[in-house]
Amino acid sequence: MSKLKLGAILDEKPVKLTVDLPAAIHRDLVVYAEALGRETDQTIDPAKLVGPMLARFMSADRAFAKARRSARGAAQQAETRAG
Repeated sequence: MSKLKLGAILDEKPVKLTVDLPAAIHRDLVVYAEALGRETDQTIDPAKLVGPMLARFMSADRAFAKARRSARGAAQQAETRAG
């Protein structure tokens, strides 16, 4: 099997978020969790994959990275002016 894009899932303090997924995406998420579990010798709860998958997606989105840098710069400038 080829290397999956996600690695081991860290156990961090979660923030509760409720989402509705199409059934086909949920089925794929379950299959992905099983494959990742075999690859990492972990038992993976499919719901635990959503956060890392979103993080990976956002980190690969260049337009989002640029917008986030721009927002951080604006926030730092506002702090400098206020302080």
